[in-house]
Amino acid sequence: MITLRPAEERGHAQHGWLDSWHTFSFADYHDPAHMGFRQLRVINEDRVQPGAGFPTHPHADMEIVTYVLAGALEHKDSMGTGSVIRPGEVQRMSAGTGVTHSEFNASRTELVHLLQIWILPERRGLRPEYEQKEFPERERRRRLRLIAARDGADGAVTIHQDVRLYATLLAPGERVTHTFAPGRHAWVQVARGDVRLNGTPLTAGDGAAVSDERALDLVGEPAPAGGAGEVLLFDLA
Repeated sequence: MITLRPAEERGHAQHGWLDSWHTFSFADYHDPAHMGFRQLRVINEDRVQPGAGFPTHPHADMEIVTYVLAGALEHKDSMGTGSVIRPGEVQRMSAGTGVTHSEFNASRTELVHLLQIWILPERRGLRPEYEQKEFPERERRRRLRLIAARDGADGAVTIHQDVRLYATLLAPGERVTHTFAPGRHAWVQVARGDVRLNGTPLTAGDGAAVSDERALDLVGEPAPAGGAGEVLLFDLA
């Protein structure tokens, strides 16, 4: 069964410096029908104006994954980490017992466009951790590249939950297939472009909850803006 979550039905917040779309309930947007899916709690698509950002704020007991689509995001935290995240790089922060951090657009002239993802951890009270790795475009093109996993397999960042997160880039006509172990579920999030999921058309911002399917077939489609379709696939317990 595939249940679509159309982009235009997401929650939306416009703060001037921040344009944010919420796949699931977040902050002032509350929808009891969309509180998350399995261990996946938040997918926010954020566009942050040049020089602006999120001042220092706390998190606890959450696995936070940041995936930058365009621009550069500057990160600082109470663990002493200072970094800049760019397209092709994935950041994982395990908030655990508690951490504070700030996130700002690293550019004074260009927008930063990103997906911020929250995943419920396997247990509370973990030690806070930070990790950042690069996954070049060539590793994501025409294949499902594992970018986050519980065991850190294949060079993925390590998350403390039974989730495997893949990224792919698909030009029109290019295809990837994902098969499921028994009892697994998936969330598919289209970051950019157009694709078909088991024959169903999806466009940028669309999501889909998947249960009781043996396999997923993703095919790149021509998009008005051109370029490849960019998709995140969460394989969930």
